Amino acid sequence: MSISRRDLLGAGLLGSLLAVSPSMIARARAAERPRRLVVVMLRGAVDGLSVVAPYQDAAYYQRRGTIALPRPGTDGGLIDLDGRFGLHPALAPLQPLWARGRLGFVHACGSPDPTRSHFDAQHYLETAVLAKASRDDGWLNRLAAQVVADDDAFGAVSLSATLPRICSGEHDVTNVPLGRGVLKPSALDRAEVAASFSAMYQASGDAPIADAYREGLATRQRIRRDLASTAPDDETRVADNGAPPPIGFALDASQLARLMVRNPELQLAFLQLGSWDTHLKQGASRGALADRLRGLGDGLATLARDLGPVFDDTLIVVMSEFGRTVAENGAGGTDHGHGNVIWLLGGGLKGGKVWGQWPGLDSSALYEGRDLAVTTDFRSVLQQVCAQHLRLDDRQLAAVFPQAGADWNQRLL
Repeated sequence: MSISRRDLLGAGLLGSLLAVSPSMIARARAAERPRRLVVVMLRGAVDGLSVVAPYQDAAYYQRRGTIALPRPGTDGGLIDLDGRFGLHPALAPLQPLWARGRLGFVHACGSPDPTRSHFDAQHYLETAVLAKASRDDGWLNRLAAQVVADDDAFGAVSLSATLPRICSGEHDVTNVPLGRGVLKPSALDRAEVAASFSAMYQASGDAPIADAYREGLATRQRIRRDLASTAPDDETRVADNGAPPPIGFALDASQLARLMVRNPELQLAFLQLGSWDTHLKQGASRGALADRLRGLGDGLATLARDLGPVFDDTLIVVMSEFGRTVAENGAGGTDHGHGNVIWLLGGGLKGGKVWGQWPGLDSSALYEGRDLAVTTDFRSVLQQVCAQHLRLDDRQLAAVFPQAGADWNQRLL
């Protein structure tokens, strides 16, 4: 019986050690300016009305009591974007990207499905199919099948403890556990243990297993070597002039950037962050949500900076399963809502815009009398990203997104 790399991954035996073909590395490095896509999923439903706040909409202040963000130009106020919307002040590290047209937002965006269940809404966001029982493979896995060669196991990576649904499917996607732990040696990094495993797999007589193990171990060693050789030292931290240290998301973002710079075959990457379910004491310019957004903004700014010239050919999509209620609840937070905001960042983006049809926050415009309405289907945004940035044709788009979203056609690049 032969065992595939996928079997090894599912068994947790090799984890992030999946193999990469040397010939594919050589061909990828010879290719000119590969296009990259990074998807960041905010699990728990981030409050898009705080990320990009409609400060010219009177109902925003009428309904939000203690959690509305102050207007631009006031203490703790929003960062003005376009005279209508303002960026949360905790996201100030991203303002230079907005000013350069490298950051944009699609507001009142989301799933047309009415669910307020995190589980169901995340399923739809990850599969891009609204009939839950119809399929379980993720759209990012289907995308990998279109843009990554079959024998290139390092063309698509997930920075997760376990492979999420969005990356699950027929195509191999490698799990890379970044953060501080990635540089710590494991048992397999001890020469005697590695030699024992090598001998065991060789003795098994199953060449595919032996090859997968040997090549997978080489992949892990390459990743650790790439990251260790560029890890910031104390002097570099001082030179950052008070910028937060690369911990949490900023650390993962920095490590991902270094991997992408050193490995042009790495075309697709997925990260996920939690703790966005702000039912209690959400806060405004300061507080729980502001603290989380600050870490997110620092990480995204770090990713853009550390990618260097590679950022010119990279598009970053930040999305969450649904938004939150327009009105503040009795606990100083917000509950599960509907419409939200998708973030787009990239060196080739024609941003500096808040896209989408803004429905307003008047009572008559709210979804079910309480939520921001969805006027742009999230799938149509993803379709445009894949068509314009990754240059997928109609046949490929249909394979990645079997359910087309309502038409949304904006020039992003």
